[in-house]
Amino acid sequence: MLLILSQWLQGLSPELGFFRVFQYLTFRAVMAALTALMIGLVAGPKVIRVLTSLKIGQPIRGYAMQSHLSKSGTPTMGGVLILLSIAISTLLWFDLSNRFVWIVLIVTMGFGAIGWVDDWRKVVNKDPEGMRSREKYFWQSVIGLIAAVYLVFSISESSNAKVFELFLTWVQSGFSLDLPPKAGLQLPFFKEVSYPLGVLGFVILTYLVIVGSSNAVNLTDGLDGLAIMPVVMVGSALGVFAYVTGSSVYSKYLFFPNIPGAGELLIFCAAMAGAGLAFLWFNAHPAQVFMGDVGALALGAALGTIAVIVRQEIVLAIMGGIFVVEALSVMLQVTWFKYTKKRYGEGRRLLKMAPLHHHFEKSGWKETQVVVRFWIITMLLCLIGLSTLKLR
Repeated sequence: MLLILSQWLQGLSPELGFFRVFQYLTFRAVMAALTALMIGLVAGPKVIRVLTSLKIGQPIRGYAMQSHLSKSGTPTMGGVLILLSIAISTLLWFDLSNRFVWIVLIVTMGFGAIGWVDDWRKVVNKDPEGMRSREKYFWQSVIGLIAAVYLVFSISESSNAKVFELFLTWVQSGFSLDLPPKAGLQLPFFKEVSYPLGVLGFVILTYLVIVGSSNAVNLTDGLDGLAIMPVVMVGSALGVFAYVTGSSVYSKYLFFPNIPGAGELLIFCAAMAGAGLAFLWFNAHPAQVFMGDVGALALGAALGTIAVIVRQEIVLAIMGGIFVVEALSVMLQVTWFKYTKKRYGEGRRLLKMAPLHHHFEKSGWKETQVVVRFWIITMLLCLIGLSTLKLR
């Protein structure tokens, strides 16, 4: 929005040429981060007061850690603050004609709506389980598949008009169209290595990445500040990949696929980082507010969608290793419990408690130790992910 305004002002008078600074992507990214940060810090106390007055307190499951019982009643649905900060900041600073930022915004807000319904049922209906898994996955799948079908053609072309033409070509070819190499699965640490996925393979991979990352972040959000800081770090790193991928010069030099328009995602990533840091101000131990599913599901989906657009799905799994391990810990725990119960008549556990962060709490780690150590691990993983920019 401000980019369009600056261009209009420049056209009014040559003396307003200093507005050219708005043309620079890096400047707008910094301003987007600062804008989201200030919105979050200023609006945070008021949002917390409103949530408290509405008695939107976090219910604690009966089988939860005993040390967490004192958190019962802490305002949840604080993810609304994050999404509000991201949306306002992004709309102010990004190029409104950019299709990639719009699809990321739509996916983020769509998953945020699912999380909002889930949280609302928990706090209003006093049901700790919230939205049932089948219903939640259905709506996640609807949004994920719509985004996947759009992105499979959008990444391959440079404009929405050409996207529609490519879609028609795919239909006319009997659904057997070969996609360009940049739409294939990119392998990190290798120069120009891309495995062709085809339209169906791309859609399936994109769906799994978006829905999987959304739920992985949601499972990680179990301790004060545990999920939000890794989201900030991974999102910031993906912003670097977006900047490189969107630049014809840097992408060619670093052997990355050039996807025109992807660089504008740096604005969204910067806004997400600023909003996340503002939320951490209130979410640090002892937390004044929890983000709830409205924030966790939305942020995870945003990371997954951005990773797909910049063709770094594998790198996302590396940098978001904490999210991956947390999700795997739940899957393995449930699978092993069901298997042993069926075979031995009594369910057994691999971990003391899942997700993984609760296992370490049961092992004697303090909550703050778990959180900070997971942050350190995420920082190291992000550095490894960023090293793939040059080590190819």
